[in-house]
Amino acid sequence: MTTPATELSNTPHDERLSVRLLPFLDRYGVLLLVFGMAAISFALEPEVFLTWRNIGNIFRQISFNAVLALGVFLVIITAGIDLSVGSTLALAMMSCAILAKANFPWPLVIVTPFVVGAAVGAVNGLGLTRLHLPHPFIMTLGMLNIARGLTNLISNGAPISGLPDQVSWMGGGDITIAGAEIPASLLVVLVSYVLMSLFLTYTRIGRHIYAIGGNPQAARVSGINVDRTLVLAYTICGMLAGLSGLLLAGRTNSGYPNAGIGQELDAISAVIIGGASFFGGRGTVLGVFAGALVIGLMRNILNLRDVQVFWQQVLIGIVIIVVVSLDVLRRKVGRSYR
Repeated sequence: MTTPATELSNTPHDERLSVRLLPFLDRYGVLLLVFGMAAISFALEPEVFLTWRNIGNIFRQISFNAVLALGVFLVIITAGIDLSVGSTLALAMMSCAILAKANFPWPLVIVTPFVVGAAVGAVNGLGLTRLHLPHPFIMTLGMLNIARGLTNLISNGAPISGLPDQVSWMGGGDITIAGAEIPASLLVVLVSYVLMSLFLTYTRIGRHIYAIGGNPQAARVSGINVDRTLVLAYTICGMLAGLSGLLLAGRTNSGYPNAGIGQELDAISAVIIGGASFFGGRGTVLGVFAGALVIGLMRNILNLRDVQVFWQQVLIGIVIIVVVSLDVLRRKVGRSYR
């Protein structure tokens, strides 16, 4: 009788190395990327990189993408995708700015992006489940255009500046802790990630989300209401896109209709670099944050070195291809040795 250990010993050396190396990269690869990017950044710009001002700027720059990626992560766990988050961000941002311009109370200005984002996400989820579309790509691609069109309609295509101090503080302000200036947006991000981790780890719905991504048919057979869970996942994703729009509005002290164009790609990139699988059912909240941090570090050092933004897109694209290829290889090797 052949045991897994015997089977492994009879395989070529290169394959045995892959079997042993892939789990290590699977667990620690994104952390190695973070430390590697930080080391390269420090080596190239030792006098600038570790200054508190630069570190604070990195966290401010990644804050809205980190929140956006957290929502995208939730739907990718279900083996879905949301291409509309960038447009949802813009619609929520402009709704916030319009209410501010009309002198509505600041609590309503802050709540509105959440409501707008959740509404868009709910429509995505309901459209996907009630229309029985073959893939969420179709529904969310349509919503990408709908939300962007609505953004331009309600704003007449013009930016609006001058937001309440509370909004500006959330996106661009600081909190002094032990003499250090901590970006307020970073605290918003950390709270969001802690809540999402608790939700996915300790609630029944969170476990159902992972189960749906792992095997939707088995989830249905086991009694999980798949449609309702998917609607909730897309609703939360939209709500987090609204929060992302609120942070970006606070950082720029304005709302502008072109906000978030292509931002869904950065969010998806952070999720995939962070170790989540396009096939669903796997990934961690910490990994998503690390993925957003990798993109932030990469862009920071390229900006410090005056590298064109186009090369930044090229490098991030290369990283995504490598990470997805490793995920496919991991699944292939995993099937071979079960």
